[in-house]
Amino acid sequence: RELLPPWLVIVAGLTGIVLLCVSTKDVPVAPPRTKYGIVLDAGPSRTILFIYQWTTTKANKTRVIRGCSSCPVQGPGVSSYSDSPQKAGKSLEACLNWAQNEIPAEQHSQTPLYLGATASMRQLNLTHPILSASLLAALTGTLKSSPFNFQGAQILSSAEEEAFSWVAANYVLENFFKYDWQGQLVPSRKGMAGILAVGRTSAQLTSELEEEQQAPEEAVRLQLYGRTRRVLTRQCPCHGTEQLRSRLVTVLLQ
Repeated sequence: RELLPPWLVIVAGLTGIVLLCVSTKDVPVAPPRTKYGIVLDAGPSRTILFIYQWTTTKANKTRVIRGCSSCPVQGPGVSSYSDSPQKAGKSLEACLNWAQNEIPAEQHSQTPLYLGATASMRQLNLTHPILSASLLAALTGTLKSSPFNFQGAQILSSAEEEAFSWVAANYVLENFFKYDWQGQLVPSRKGMAGILAVGRTSAQLTSELEEEQQAPEEAVRLQLYGRTRRVLTRQCPCHGTEQLRSRLVTVLLQ
């Protein structure tokens, strides 16, 4: 039999000694890098800046995120600045500066920033499209001047807004996935919940279409957790809070 060279035996022995002497605590394991994202929800009465964060963890090819913190923008909703659009953009600056302190500086350029405007801006766009365009331009200018990675500012359609609400509710209810007793992500066996949103003049019922159902044009398609989901919002006019209040007053008077 051939013998190993003496120098190789010495190197192997020294390597073994070093490995035995080094504690496992002395070998740092780099934690998964945290990434951030910013969403500005420009609603009818006010705007709120939300910071989300996530790591490399995925559930069926979709990131697992969690809400980190939020900053209510001072002042009314952006549609209220139709007479002075520049003030709408300026109103965002305080929360954008706050976000710069919340997110590590080295992550600023990689942090996506997005603004979605809802009901009041949809109405303004229908009645005064030039004013709504001026408001979006002012908001865009302020967001682009921030150090974050600006992804766009747009007016969400009613179907898109309700579809996002449907995703958020089912995400919180762990209907897409859940954590097992070992802390591992596993598919959820629960079905999807429907969402009933009651506004001032109408109500909207949002639910997922069955696979065999034909999707109408207004349905929203979402690619989530390894499969395509089709979400449809059904409008229920005259079933808002104003109508309910009127009916209650009528009953009380009778």
